[in-house]
Amino acid sequence: MGDDRQMKKIRVGILGVAAAAALCFTAGAVYLYARGVWQMPIPADRALPVLMYHHIVEDGEPCNDMTITVSRMEQDLRWLTEHGYHTVLPRELAGGEPLPEKPLLITFDDGYRSNYELLFPLLQAYQMKAVVSIMVYMQDVSADNFLSWDMCREMADSGLVEIGSHAYSLHNLGDLGGNFDPGGINGIQRDPEESDSAFEARVLGDIQKSHDRIAQEVGQPVTFFAYPFGITEPDAEAFVHELFPVTAVTRHGTADLGKGLHELPRMTVTMDRELEDILKD
Repeated sequence: MGDDRQMKKIRVGILGVAAAAALCFTAGAVYLYARGVWQMPIPADRALPVLMYHHIVEDGEPCNDMTITVSRMEQDLRWLTEHGYHTVLPRELAGGEPLPEKPLLITFDDGYRSNYELLFPLLQAYQMKAVVSIMVYMQDVSADNFLSWDMCREMADSGLVEIGSHAYSLHNLGDLGGNFDPGGINGIQRDPEESDSAFEARVLGDIQKSHDRIAQEVGQPVTFFAYPFGITEPDAEAFVHELFPVTAVTRHGTADLGKGLHELPRMTVTMDRELEDILKD
């Protein structure tokens, strides 16, 4: 009888310790989640990996964090195909179309000519889709090394490519040559000294112009905006969201479609990491 009571006390003690441990774990998880240190897993039916590329070069040419070789691009597309991924376009997301199994969005920023000369043939060969977001000023001035309007139209007409906006000339295209300025105003950021009217003319007008020129030249709805440098601006948020059903930043992570289609995080693809490893992050 005494042994039974002793065993009962032990079992109660064990259950108490287990309950306390579970409570501590839950409280810790909630704290880490609130601090952004730990993220709850995204349900499979809401998860959308978004890959971010920029420029493609021929094999043997030097690469940086913004470039990959054409062989690496083909390797990525082949791997995605073999592992059951199905690419989607922003307009399909915006239209609320049912997503295929293992959906994935491929994005290219800046609108380099290599997107037509090296990427487009691969998309055709693998029947995969991508959105190419262009700095529209480059098309309007027929800049070397960037897509022409004819190239944009041909790719868009194929149904495999959607042309998105990367703003008109807000990607620091002046003296900075498109590069980020650590101590300055970048992309669509507002200058603290800027009046409402000046901000509307410089930033909102630029974004509107990019949207309208793409619609005019390509002849298709413009549904996607890739923020220059991945930087958002509170004073432009409502305007951008109204104009573009889908937007993306450069913050790393998998998009949770349950949270909407704006400010989607993306995964940067570089030569020094295999795509399989990038998608595990």
